[in-house]
Amino acid sequence: MDIYLVGGAVRDKQLGLPVKERDWVVVGSSAQAMLELGYQAVGKDFPVFLHPKTKEEYALARTERKTGHGYTGFETCADPDITLEEDLLRRDLTINAMAETAEGELIDPYKGLDDLNNGVLRHVSPAFAEDPVRILRTARFAARLAPWGFHVAHGTNALMRSMVADGEAAHLVPERVWAELVKALQTDTPARFFQVLAGCGALQVVFPELAASIASTADTAHGNSVSLPVLQHVVSHSQDTAIRFAALVCDMDNGLPGGLDAGVLTRLCERYRVPNACRDLARMALQQRSSLQQASGLSAEALLDVFNSTDALRRTERFNELLIVCAADAMVRQHDCDQAYLQSALNAVQAVNAASLQDSGLTGKDIGEALQALRIEALRQLNQLRERL
Repeated sequence: MDIYLVGGAVRDKQLGLPVKERDWVVVGSSAQAMLELGYQAVGKDFPVFLHPKTKEEYALARTERKTGHGYTGFETCADPDITLEEDLLRRDLTINAMAETAEGELIDPYKGLDDLNNGVLRHVSPAFAEDPVRILRTARFAARLAPWGFHVAHGTNALMRSMVADGEAAHLVPERVWAELVKALQTDTPARFFQVLAGCGALQVVFPELAASIASTADTAHGNSVSLPVLQHVVSHSQDTAIRFAALVCDMDNGLPGGLDAGVLTRLCERYRVPNACRDLARMALQQRSSLQQASGLSAEALLDVFNSTDALRRTERFNELLIVCAADAMVRQHDCDQAYLQSALNAVQAVNAASLQDSGLTGKDIGEALQALRIEALRQLNQLRERL
């Protein structure tokens, strides 16, 4: 039995990047032998095991045969006589098809190191076309490695285009699309993810809402029109997925003459089972950004309505996330967004002491109305102070 470090750990080590997790391939063993050694089986579609101590993943070397559409349409063989080279051949990109021995010797049968040094994302074999998730993965790696100047090889892009034309991209399952989108949003250049998808024709299939928002630009076919300035601006301010997704939705909305219809956003979130926190922040950004960007000119009553509509008093952290998105959108659209004033206004409203009303003899609805009146007065006093200054 021989064990090799494979995949991302080898790639990132060669790039001089921190290795966050390690995956291993086991050659010359069987599922029964792994269990007898104390490994825990976790794979459903192919034999993957957790190391009894480190809990890292160890997979038996395997080959795959296409049996249907999508990433689940495969028949796997993990016989002990399958070689490391055969296992690496089934991987997506050459930079992910390198291995390392226990002694640190690099095994690179498909010239992944050359492509790594030349900044090229190239498919290992024609089997790339059998799994549509690889379109998303390639786009995501392009986004992650963009600071190093990586680009998709012409032949790989052509293969991705043929996959889209053959309808393979239509078989992507929601969970995998969302998972790859989240990883792409976490990169420093997330717009590159969508540029690659546009360049191979997959954007229209996977994210038709974004494709529609850039359809009026002349160079859409090459992906160059996908700039996503709101998203790119928040990259330097937050790594939070909900904030970055909301910024992406703002970019979609800004690109459409009539804006992004609420029903379209709902369908997008339902299609990819977007978590509620991401969906709600995106929806709130579209609904409230104009009011927040004009907050310094609103009356005390209108501003309190905004705070109530966004549940800012109870969910201050989410409101702060909303401000990050709205400020980025304001910069792109050359609007005002006085974050300092909004924070001061919210602090003034939160400072109103509701406990004193309980001893005033008021009950029920009257307490609520009195509390609202005190909050409005607090905002008026803040505005008067600002005017004097």
